[in-house]
Amino acid sequence: MNRFLFTILLGLIGFSTGCLREKSPQQFGARMPLSTQPSPYQDIGKIERLDEAINDLIPIDAKIEILAEGFDWSEGPLWVPDLNGVIFSDIPPNTIYLWQEGIGHKEFLKPSGYTQEKERGGEVGSNGLLMDPQGKLILCQHGDRRLARMEASWDAPGPSYITVADKYDGKQFNSPNDAALKSNGDIYFTDPPYGLEKNVNDPAKEIDFQGVYRVSPEGMVTLLTTELSRPNGIAFSPDESTLYVANSDPEKAIWMAYDVAEDGTLQNGQVFFDATAWVGKEKGLPDGLKVDIQGNIFATGPGGVWVFTPEGKHLGTIKTTQATSNCAFGDLDGSFLYMTADMYLLRVKLLTNGWMLAEDIEPEENK
Repeated sequence: MNRFLFTILLGLIGFSTGCLREKSPQQFGARMPLSTQPSPYQDIGKIERLDEAINDLIPIDAKIEILAEGFDWSEGPLWVPDLNGVIFSDIPPNTIYLWQEGIGHKEFLKPSGYTQEKERGGEVGSNGLLMDPQGKLILCQHGDRRLARMEASWDAPGPSYITVADKYDGKQFNSPNDAALKSNGDIYFTDPPYGLEKNVNDPAKEIDFQGVYRVSPEGMVTLLTTELSRPNGIAFSPDESTLYVANSDPEKAIWMAYDVAEDGTLQNGQVFFDATAWVGKEKGLPDGLKVDIQGNIFATGPGGVWVFTPEGKHLGTIKTTQATSNCAFGDLDGSFLYMTADMYLLRVKLLTNGWMLAEDIEPEENK
């Protein structure tokens, strides 16, 4: 099976920043058993279990592990098979870090989101990260106000970027925040004002709404909706029939679910879950989210990572004690959930998977 076809299969499960490239025994072996060895990492928080069904997704004895700390505002985790580790943005210092098991974390890429010489304020770094079908790193760059692709290789990263999309209707984006890859190569992304120096009232703001967009592999940008005040995290259902979008507005802290039409546009937007009543009671707002292979949604929100069934039932929350920005599936079989939470990079073991296992994929010769 060639690299692109396998990426297409992975795209069908619709997680926004954790796409892999090609099948290998290390990446897609049988489901790994839970380790019987004690974790070397300090743990934090707890798992709030509101429905026993969550026990099928998160082990009863699961711990939230602290893998690294001391960041300004961590965001956008992405598991990278070539590195056998997870990269993530630290937005204020304009830096991406790499964490690897047994090694720890180190600077991976700087500058990550703002590459111009003129100094500016605001949240300048990269935010959401994903891989395109060719295995290149795609960055949501706050400071440069664009989607960009890193041209350097994984083993020799460097700030050499090509613009994927930076304008709609001739006007510069606010600050692309998070993105999801569709199996046909389209990238869906959100564009709130958080990366602007003065947020929504910044005189540099050229678009008078906060949009959700799609950019095709050929670079054509399509506006999909303007109805959200602070669109943020974004992910597809496994069959790509539904697009979930978080709205990080404390006055309307919701997750939306849209039907994806055959032409890729959005229809029939419905509130998937309204968490406004929880705002202020615990740290955080609806932010980044991912969807497992069964269609369960892992969505950052007040208190940590909320776990939902595809029908919108809240099964429980991975309570991190921190304002939690984003999450991503990772490791050999996709059964760890990595979480960026304020100054921390965290991890929890799951019983579900973030991507398709080898035994679930029909061999190409049988098709």
